Amino acid sequence: MSPRRAYRSDLPDAQWALIEPTLTAWRAARRGPGVAARVHDLREIVNAILYVCRTGIAWAYLPHDFPPYKTVYDYYAKWEADGTTETLHDLLRQRVRVSKGRAATPFRPASVSGWVEREEMGGL
Repeated sequence: MSPRRAYRSDLPDAQWALIEPTLTAWRAARRGPGVAARVHDLREIVNAILYVCRTGIAWAYLPHDFPPYKTVYDYYAKWEADGTTETLHDLLRQRVRVSKGRAATPFRPASVSGWVEREEMGGL
């Protein structure tokens, strides 16, 4: 298959470099009976998912220069079910926070001051 032209929704190289180890490890952990041979490039699967998310099209209308839509959706559904998409989101969010001079993880106080008192008093 010849390389396809880039879509505006494609993942930039820097972001791919950040998430690629996580996805490669995820794929490597899925070996054994009943696991199909790896035919499609993980980056192309991610780019296809981003294309669907950013354009709002139905999975079945995914352009033909991406992997088959059923394959793309299967990866998406598995990543959603096992928390992989959340892990990737956390990695990207941490990168953005650090680049802006903030802590990698947002601070969450154990309780918001006054919340419990107002709730006990019938407020809110």
